[in-house]
Amino acid sequence: MSRVTVYSAANCAFCTRAKTMLEKWDIDYDEIRIDGDSAAMKQFIEATNGARTVPQIIIDGKPIGGFTELTELHMDGELDELMQSN
Repeated sequence: MSRVTVYSAANCAFCTRAKTMLEKWDIDYDEIRIDGDSAAMKQFIEATNGARTVPQIIIDGKPIGGFTELTELHMDGELDELMQSN
């Protein structure tokens, strides 16, 4: 199991961008598609404290937000710190 989980949906441009960025930065992730899967949707709601948009990215069980927040963490150097810990 990867330390990073990306909750996503089909035809979501920001989901694609987030996954592309993670791949570019050599960060492994598990993707959980929530569209059309009620069990995945329930898991998504619980894991993200009721988020309503995708993508939602979880690192070590902590929701960090979506594409914008992921990019900001990377630009601030905090993503590297998160990934180096543990």
